[in-house]
Amino acid sequence: MPVCHMKELMNEASAENRAVGAFSVGNMEMVIGAVRAAEELDTPIILQIAQVRLKHSPLHLMGPLMLQAAEKAQVRIAVHLDHGLTPDTVKQALDLNFTSVMFDGSRFDDERNVEATAEVVRMSRNAGADVEAELGVVGGSEDNSTNEKIICTDPDRAKAFAEKTKVDALAVSIGNAHGHYAGIPKLRFDVLEEIHKRVQIPLVLHGGSGISAADFRKGVNLGIRKINIATANFDSVTLASERYLRTGGKHNYFELNEAMVRGMYDSVRKHILIFNNRMPLNEIE
Repeated sequence: MPVCHMKELMNEASAENRAVGAFSVGNMEMVIGAVRAAEELDTPIILQIAQVRLKHSPLHLMGPLMLQAAEKAQVRIAVHLDHGLTPDTVKQALDLNFTSVMFDGSRFDDERNVEATAEVVRMSRNAGADVEAELGVVGGSEDNSTNEKIICTDPDRAKAFAEKTKVDALAVSIGNAHGHYAGIPKLRFDVLEEIHKRVQIPLVLHGGSGISAADFRKGVNLGIRKINIATANFDSVTLASERYLRTGGKHNYFELNEAMVRGMYDSVRKHILIFNNRMPLNEIE
């Protein structure tokens, strides 16, 4: 199928009161596993890669792989740059024909964030791509190199930011964090509810790995339309590889390849079932 757009998938999710899963990938096996799960469940997804991952998974190699997988899939898939930190990386993704980009200006003050994000929106519109941005600070970090302090998104600032920048989706901070949580996440659903009342565009939840299925569902019912899963994917692939390498007998690359695909498939399948907001939680493995 043709590569689709993030905005299209989020609008459909909004109409059906569910969220679209955005699954971070780092190699071919992860892409194959994600697509396999999406096809089996007949559910559109977003394949994404964050800028901090590019030192291990170069964009000029991963981008064409992700796009080709989306084009050949039997279900609609959008291809997205997650946490773009520089205009150059955003432009590289757009030049590769990614259908959406996220520009993360959360490290800037409000004025600079609005200015930089609006410029990325202009660049992306010329390329026919959608844009996600972040307001507030999601805790932790994408590559575990830092531990950013959580700063919850202010609902009034969120409204003004969305109106000024014209972004298509807004990532919010409500107690969520990247990487592994130190304890049970305590999400500020009161803050999310106020943001949802004020902001007319789809909301995005980052730091999904470690959040309970019940809390995911609660977030969906309060306007979350895209949920990012990264750490859980990498953990699942690593665990599946470790399990294979602990088995008896001689090991080989091809069976390791299949183990990595299964690890990604398991993570994506489980999260799709949660995000679709239909199956009772006690029936999800």
